[in-house]
Amino acid sequence: MFAKIALIGLLLVSTPLAAQEQTQAEADTNQVRSLAEGTPDVNADSYLLVDFQSGEELVSFNPTKRVEPASITKLMTAYVIYRELSKGAISIEDEVLISQKAWEMKGSRMFVEPGKKVPMEKMLRGLIVQSGNDAAVALAEHVAGTETAFVQRMNEAAKELGLMGTNYENVSGWPGAEHYTTARDIVTLTRALINDFPERYKLYSEKEFTYNNIKQYNRNKLLWRDPSVDGVKTGHTESAGYCLVTSAKRDNMRLISVVLGAESKSSRSESSQRLLEFGFRTFETHKLYKAGSVLSEVRIWQGEKPNIAAGVIDDLYVSLPKGRYDQLKGVVQFDKSITAPIRRGDVLGRVVLSDQDTILKEAPLFALEDVSEGGLWRRVSDSVQKFFAD
Repeated sequence: MFAKIALIGLLLVSTPLAAQEQTQAEADTNQVRSLAEGTPDVNADSYLLVDFQSGEELVSFNPTKRVEPASITKLMTAYVIYRELSKGAISIEDEVLISQKAWEMKGSRMFVEPGKKVPMEKMLRGLIVQSGNDAAVALAEHVAGTETAFVQRMNEAAKELGLMGTNYENVSGWPGAEHYTTARDIVTLTRALINDFPERYKLYSEKEFTYNNIKQYNRNKLLWRDPSVDGVKTGHTESAGYCLVTSAKRDNMRLISVVLGAESKSSRSESSQRLLEFGFRTFETHKLYKAGSVLSEVRIWQGEKPNIAAGVIDDLYVSLPKGRYDQLKGVVQFDKSITAPIRRGDVLGRVVLSDQDTILKEAPLFALEDVSEGGLWRRVSDSVQKFFAD
């Protein structure tokens, strides 16, 4: 029953789902991990390079280590605000009242004045370009009434996005005992921000912003050095060190780098640049299957029909070292005991992509249609057949 399917140059073989799984803890070590040789020299507590489209980690070091995010926190602050704007709960035309608490914030500031109302559009630039702690608090209070209430929404959003190593205590990135994240979670959040709010993301490429007759410059120096860089965010406290999340796009390939706990401003920029150059020089990304592509017909039991179309819901990309695409092979693995009813989007197995003996990517194999439970005769007949098949 296992058919071989030739599709876009890959050999896809349907096989039963293997039981062996590698745990995340086993996959993560404190050693540099890379899909290719010649990794760059990066001096930081934690770093990660990821392909935006495939989501694959090209180079990593301590990607799940808990670290202080400093002002990288403001990525989530902005993400929650963007969600509220998209829902219509707030408007870009709103005037944001500046509280005494917002005005008293230390660190990087937009220099708003207490009691004044400032247009939402300017507040967002103060948050993103100037990294204003005062802007972060004022916006949080505008959206949720208090910073505490807004932080609760940030943590709810973190759970929804699957940020398992993240917890927020404030909206600005001020150090806190329970204020932490990981490089991997930062990448997940950054990908969501770019995917979900592409128009808002354009703000992260702005190099300067003037408010209250004070011109301030974006602290991401790569915006000046590398024309392919269009974001994302810097961060720094004494305890967190110097941090930088960077995104760059060349041709049809976008990479995201995260450098956390560097020793200086120059070190975080240089390390980020090295990661990006290594990624663009060494890897290539391919779209293997379009959204909705059928990869296999999977046997199901006790359904109104014996087989179901299985494949991918979204476009499926893979990243691999340059020149290795022709060596890529794919295997579709599925459970032999799938029983109706099945709904579109149910996970039936997985697609495993490998280069020789190295697994490059695993992705869910989804049901692409609904299959209802069959009639009495079908259920009885399949029960007998399944018994002997097992």
